[in-house]
Amino acid sequence: MLFRSLTGVVTHGLGAAYKFGPAQASAALIHSSRKSLLISQSSMKVELLPALTDNYMYLLIDEETKEAAIVDPVEPQKVVEAVKKHGVKLTTVLTTHHHWDHAGGNEKMVKLVSGLKVYGGDSRVGALNHKVTHYNTFKVGSLNVKCLFTPCHTSGHICYFVTKESSSEPPAVFTGDTLFIAGCGKFFEGTADEMYKALIEILGRLPPETRVYCGHEYTINNLKFARHVEPRNDAIKKKLAWAKDKYDKGEPTIPSTIAEEFTYNPFMRVREKSVQEHAGHTDPVATMGSIRKEKDNFRVPKN
Repeated sequence: MLFRSLTGVVTHGLGAAYKFGPAQASAALIHSSRKSLLISQSSMKVELLPALTDNYMYLLIDEETKEAAIVDPVEPQKVVEAVKKHGVKLTTVLTTHHHWDHAGGNEKMVKLVSGLKVYGGDSRVGALNHKVTHYNTFKVGSLNVKCLFTPCHTSGHICYFVTKESSSEPPAVFTGDTLFIAGCGKFFEGTADEMYKALIEILGRLPPETRVYCGHEYTINNLKFARHVEPRNDAIKKKLAWAKDKYDKGEPTIPSTIAEEFTYNPFMRVREKSVQEHAGHTDPVATMGSIRKEKDNFRVPKN
């Protein structure tokens, strides 16, 4: 698989971008000139398109038909430029959840490109015309898309699992603000039990080689918390050193894989004794709730 960096300079914001409204967008955009990344497989391409302060949009391209989908197009003009660059036909918008930094570009997107199918699992999603729920399926060209209902961060959150029939290459999952590299989203509209089901019973059961494309560049701070939870975990130490190197080069830390997440993501390791001992619980759901509450108040160290 080919990893190809495109031009740009990185600046990483670590705030919660979903709090931004349209009036604040211009300030956020000043800091959004981060590097893109194109990941090519014979069946599909995924271009990471940085947006706002630390968001990612994803252009998903079916190589067979040159049909494309865009995940969370909060900066529609950037999407149009990427579509033109690749010479593909944009037919689909995949919205993970209704927060402004993910769905806030939908209304403009459908004005810029006519006839778009806008998928999402929440009536609060702008320009929604195809509401979906768990295990609904559809196609983008020859690619199969399965919707995974993962409520917790928001009550209508959907992840999108993308496969190609008869392909031996890794599938992809677009996880929005449910699963981050080495972290998970805040429980704004859900419970620890819901996040456990989302991470362990739904996303965790995907093929281990599945590539994880998440909604934000939060990796370094997530790994610093993971190190706090499991200070003896070598996988966390190695991933943090790698992520810092990527940051210094202005490159994205995405994607990871489901298998990797089970080695360093504390929220996917809530069944591990080391994580449970840190949390002071023996139940994985109670552990999930405890470490999420701890992370909500975690002061990130400089190193």
